[in-house]
Amino acid sequence: MQFSVYQESHIGGRKVNQDRMGYSFTRDALLLVLADGMGGHLRGEMAATIMMQTLSTMFQQQATPYVKKPERFLEDAFMAAHHEIHRYRAANNLPETPRTTVVACLVQHNTAIWAHCGDSRLYWLRQGQVLGRTRDHSHIEHLIDKGLADPAERATHPDRNKLYNCVGASSLPKVEVSRQASLQPGDVLMLCSDGLWSMIADEDIVRRLSTQTIVRAVPDMVASATALAGDKSDNTTALAIMWQGSDDGDAPITVTASMDNVISTMMLPEDLVSTSVQRTLDTEVPADADAFDEDEIEKAIAEIRGAIEKSSQVLK
Repeated sequence: MQFSVYQESHIGGRKVNQDRMGYSFTRDALLLVLADGMGGHLRGEMAATIMMQTLSTMFQQQATPYVKKPERFLEDAFMAAHHEIHRYRAANNLPETPRTTVVACLVQHNTAIWAHCGDSRLYWLRQGQVLGRTRDHSHIEHLIDKGLADPAERATHPDRNKLYNCVGASSLPKVEVSRQASLQPGDVLMLCSDGLWSMIADEDIVRRLSTQTIVRAVPDMVASATALAGDKSDNTTALAIMWQGSDDGDAPITVTASMDNVISTMMLPEDLVSTSVQRTLDTEVPADADAFDEDEIEKAIAEIRGAIEKSSQVLK
């Protein structure tokens, strides 16, 4: 596989950055994940951290060197993270369960498949056209589907921030899995939090991703969204790849984009997994921020890994 990749996040006007993102890859598979901890609930950043780490750990276990059942992998991983978040709440005697939205994408054999809960989005672009986009699990989208609201109201409707699906709630998440998407060299996949898409129209997102490399487009959009939102801006996060191709034995890889941040996996051993996970995205956190220290996060991650190891035979 060859792909260029870029990720960036900004804390905005919040005390804590509750967004988490990262990617993992083997020789033949790539996993992209973005989780947005829900700020209206206690410790959303911890829910997003658990979500990120659970998917990463399960990918490391099952991508050998690719995931045999991608749809089932995404569904099982989302459910495993949901149960880990509830276990974390019980272990720490929290009055409520932390919650997070999430979008994740698995790419292998020139094919992408993605899943999401909530309003963290994925965009799939080719030559200036949107070929696919996740549908937000929000009240406003439900109203639009029923013909009770106009699509133009997405950014202004009073119910635009009301979600009916997430990971960590009292009920099980409803994991929406996409159809398989056949990728071509030059295709762009971008995962982003609502801090970005709520401030930049889809048409502008498409224009920027189509006229610039992702290394330029992603930081430009993050900066623009943060500036447009002003002092009370939300955490703003995006993770994007431009697909270059896969060495499937039938045709050579065709590179159509700038070589900035290009990763080639063709020479990797089958048993090697590389992971780039950003947990602490805040460049400056105020002293009174309700954030976790590194010891608490590392302890939680160690517990997650142990629990997943014990249940790995059941999940396969």
